[in-house]
Amino acid sequence: MTAYHFEPIGRIHSCFTEKFGIPRQPNLVPEACATLDILPAFQMVEAFRELDEFSHVWIVFVFHRCYGRPWKATVRPPRLGGNRRVGVFASRSGFRPNAIGQSVVTLRRIEREKGRLRLHLGGVDLLDGTPVLDLKPYLPYADCIPDARAGYASDAPAHDRPITFSPDAERRIAILDAARYPNLKALITGLLSQDPRPAYKGTGDQAAFGMRLWDLNIKFEMQANGMVVTDIETICGK
Repeated sequence: MTAYHFEPIGRIHSCFTEKFGIPRQPNLVPEACATLDILPAFQMVEAFRELDEFSHVWIVFVFHRCYGRPWKATVRPPRLGGNRRVGVFASRSGFRPNAIGQSVVTLRRIEREKGRLRLHLGGVDLLDGTPVLDLKPYLPYADCIPDARAGYASDAPAHDRPITFSPDAERRIAILDAARYPNLKALITGLLSQDPRPAYKGTGDQAAFGMRLWDLNIKFEMQANGMVVTDIETICGK
């Protein structure tokens, strides 16, 4: 069969330096921001003419951490508690025959400065360094289908547990550079409200976890009164 070669047009820079903690779908956490730096070969202003008239864009990307790994015919979606298998084509898993993904995200603005072209995005679910293959505008009249069926994921996941911060975590947020870590408290709250813990852990597990954002380790655990951010540490060497 014919093989196809694709060249990335740009690369994502986001706060997500590890898979754990990334929202399982786009637009669940509006504070999850990223930039898409367009590579020099594609930094032609005319190629992006009128794109800023659209509020959202489709990002077609490569699951680069999965690339080259064996694909799986069945996977365990988190929405099914990680205990039930479905076909990979009935999921959005990265372990596919071709490690390609797509996300619809908010287009906040397009920056053109010193010969560089950069897109500022919101509501992302993309790992730092993700190669982007293509951009397409989101068209509400065609892309939004109100009466579509969604199988086992028919409703948005409900997470109503309270998210609180320990005094140590609050102090750390207060002294961290707000420009370097924008909307940090709201971002952490949004991410934890999605419960990033592995589905098989169950809602009652009180184990401690660490979530990487930029060069920060966000420590949290489930307690009797909800999920608590216990500390925020800077990762050495970053």
